[in-house]
Amino acid sequence: MKKTAIASLITAFVLAGAVWIAPAWTADEARPTLPYDDAVRVAEGKALYAEYCASCHGANLEGQQPNWQDRDADGYLPAPPHDATGHTWHHNNALLMRIVREGTEAIVGGSYKSNMIGFGDVLTDDEIASVLGYIKSTWPAEIQGIHNEINARVLP
Repeated sequence: MKKTAIASLITAFVLAGAVWIAPAWTADEARPTLPYDDAVRVAEGKALYAEYCASCHGANLEGQQPNWQDRDADGYLPAPPHDATGHTWHHNNALLMRIVREGTEAIVGGSYKSNMIGFGDVLTDDEIASVLGYIKSTWPAEIQGIHNEINARVLP
């Protein structure tokens, strides 16, 4: 991995950590659950993912572009994969919900550039949770377990 890509990832993780230090959600929203073991919600999430997410993140959650950790000439990172090879599972449910609801630029702030728009005006929180539940349902059991541990550490 290039040094600039590593620096970008470190910066993103630091900024994401800063978001967690000063969350913008209420205590009731701090520990949302993703319905990854609910077949009906997973099917709903799969359909919504196909409609709203697949064009950027890949029909099979694989991402659309190689080198998704490297910024393009305009300073934007390509859409990451949401399968086990990506970093989606590194984030807790509340942060994932906010990213989908508000968009990455709104979450990170500053001069951070992202093509990830917010879908809060298009999808309900339940629909967003279904999409994320579908994504999580595709991860190997080990990754699901790690993600569950990440969420268990989230303070209400």
